[in-house]
Amino acid sequence: MSRATLEALVKLQMEALNHHDPAALAEQHALNGIVESPMFATLRGRKAIEHSHRSFLTSFPDAKFVLDTAVIDAPRVAMFLKFSATHAGEFYGLPGTNKHIRVLMARLMTIEGGLIAHERRIYDFTGVLVQTGVLRAKPAKG
Repeated sequence: MSRATLEALVKLQMEALNHHDPAALAEQHALNGIVESPMFATLRGRKAIEHSHRSFLTSFPDAKFVLDTAVIDAPRVAMFLKFSATHAGEFYGLPGTNKHIRVLMARLMTIEGGLIAHERRIYDFTGVLVQTGVLRAKPAKG
């Protein structure tokens, strides 16, 4: 698989993320693709992957993703990005709070046949829960 093909996949991912297009995001995965995510656990297949994107966008409809860098070593791609969003819809039982979140994220992907066969998302999920107000952090005693 060529570097140009993998660079094009990164570009498609970023466009679909920022156009809030769950179907386009899922179509970039293999039919039986797997996504491991702190927020959604282990997802299998395009339908589950699309549903996770749709669910995320229901909670955070103004999500914006910025690519910091992509590291390509065929057949693997690592995308390092930042996302920001406003908690506007229900998230883990908490109605929208209008709190703004900022998250650093890594997406490690294995590509087979031009599609994402496996993806592992790495980010501070506890931080997301605290930023939205689902969890409350106790101040450190000093």
